Amino acid sequence: MVRHSLIVLLLFLASCAAVAQRAIALADENRTLPPYRNTFNPADPVRQAKAGILVCGQGDSIRSFSVFNMPSSAGLPYAEICNKYQRLLPEGVQVYCMPIPTQGEFYTPDAAAALTHSQAPAIETMFAALSDSVMAVDVYSVLAHHAAEPIYLRTDHHWAPLGAYYAAQRFAALAGVPFNDLTHYDIRSVHGFCGTMARYSGDARLKQHPEDFIYYVPRAAEYETTFVDYTLDRQRQHAVRASEPHAGSFFKAYADGSSAAYCTFMGGDPYFVHVSTKVGNNRRLLILKDSFGNALPAFLFFSFEDIYVADCRYFMKNVVQLVRERGITDVLFANNMDHALMPKTIASYEKYLVQ
Repeated sequence: MVRHSLIVLLLFLASCAAVAQRAIALADENRTLPPYRNTFNPADPVRQAKAGILVCGQGDSIRSFSVFNMPSSAGLPYAEICNKYQRLLPEGVQVYCMPIPTQGEFYTPDAAAALTHSQAPAIETMFAALSDSVMAVDVYSVLAHHAAEPIYLRTDHHWAPLGAYYAAQRFAALAGVPFNDLTHYDIRSVHGFCGTMARYSGDARLKQHPEDFIYYVPRAAEYETTFVDYTLDRQRQHAVRASEPHAGSFFKAYADGSSAAYCTFMGGDPYFVHVSTKVGNNRRLLILKDSFGNALPAFLFFSFEDIYVADCRYFMKNVVQLVRERGITDVLFANNMDHALMPKTIASYEKYLVQ
């Protein structure tokens, strides 16, 4: 009996080591990005709109996105804050760095090539500056591979839930946790969705060609969601008061034609959210994110025992203390490239270490 137990233990340890080595190998591979060339809409006509926004295509293929003009060195502070969290968090906690490209990276027509820069050099600089103990999550390559699919919203500045699904799948592989594909989800749609870019760009054609907002609700997943609501200041820049924790629904239903459909996930940003699942694998995830990260947690309900979600703009706790109190094992930085390179994002993450 003792010999059998010892063999079982050795097999289990070998399995854990194999998973760890595979994850490290994947992370190492992710430090250099493959070249990307837009073959989806390279010939689309382009119009420069307000606020540094480009509108390309026409009819039901029209889409809009912001230009990107940051130097590659702008990725260094984000890498440094990830490294700092890895150093300061308790031993055994794994930090992951997931910079999320915005859609201009994949859908800029040739006619606008001189108006915006590639985000790849900044991401590569970021990954190269990460310490060996921080895992780089390369969703750039994954999204590039699926660029012909509706992974970004045409009329909104966010990615589509399908893009978040592919990113979550990549992250789960690195983290060595289970992951259920889309056959385990029910598909829901909000028809006639026209998002933020119609307002930001001032281009009326976007309203004339809305899209379907398609999202995925996990089927047969057992989970409970708890919210802490944040009251914001008059400028809606900072949280000034927190509510008591209360139960709520992770998914919020919106009627067809709603322009707020991306708030399907947790109702939006100014909340601290805890999702408790029945996975039972003793893995607990903290996602530090902007609004792009809102679409990630639902794809991880089969992967982690607990998921905590904190926005990079609205958080009132000390992260190190939170990680210790809740037994968090994994911390994922998931910011779109615009937010990842903002000094105020880095300043917020610095504050969360000391407040």
